[in-house]
Amino acid sequence: MAEISQIVESAYEETAQPRLRRLRERFLYYLPAILVAVSVLVVWELVVRVFNIQQFLLPRPSAILDAFLAETQLFVTRGGSILFEAAGATLWSAVGGFAIGGGAGILIALVTARWTIISQALMPFAIAANSVPIIAFAPITNNWFGLTNPASKMAIVAIIVFFPVMINTVRGLTLVEPRQLELMQSYAASPFKILRALRIPNALPYIFSALRVASALSVIGAVVAEFFGGPRATLGVFITQVASSFDFARAWTGIIMASLIGIGFYLLVLFVERRLMPWHVSFRDGG
Repeated sequence: MAEISQIVESAYEETAQPRLRRLRERFLYYLPAILVAVSVLVVWELVVRVFNIQQFLLPRPSAILDAFLAETQLFVTRGGSILFEAAGATLWSAVGGFAIGGGAGILIALVTARWTIISQALMPFAIAANSVPIIAFAPITNNWFGLTNPASKMAIVAIIVFFPVMINTVRGLTLVEPRQLELMQSYAASPFKILRALRIPNALPYIFSALRVASALSVIGAVVAEFFGGPRATLGVFITQVASSFDFARAWTGIIMASLIGIGFYLLVLFVERRLMPWHVSFRDGG
């Protein structure tokens, strides 16, 4: 029994030590960012208190935290809160627009990469359209779909997401290693086989790079589109209304909630990327 116990303990130590070492490395990796965030909040709190800055100019972080905890308590105790209801509606618009714009961008990229003449013809127009202030389309989409219809916000998000996803996907599909392409062609591989076995795996890092950027842009687009009007239970309208009533601590809770949604969305895309691309060089060391 003693020998079995020693074997179990040694096996546990062999598995636990690498895990603790990885946790320690991960903590040290994020420690500078944590220290910077804490320092900014502390300086912010001290500056507001020392210089007696009015709340309507810049609320204290502690006041913002109190307002956020009050909204959280309402959500937990009463099962509902305007802030969390608005966050859910904004998240729905962001996710819907992200799916529409990202999916359309990948599909169009597959078509344009297959026929290069189409890519050469459309790419200048795509770059030109991407330089247009997309938010200027918000009044138009509100007129098309209705002011309170989430589709009007999804359309803005889809337009914002579409172009970076399409452009990056086209680059990934076309910038393949010439020797690999020649090898596939020497085996008489069909264009579909080359697309599935070579071009799409080569494009995945480009696609997910664009999707990570688009995940943040989708939340920004949804919130800004809501500034032009919509249901009260959206973050853009929530921030506008509470700010107009000089309740700036609650307005900052809406900003924080939008940031949390963007961070969570980004981490979700990163999680999917790690599962679909474990072979990529950036993930080989468990980074």
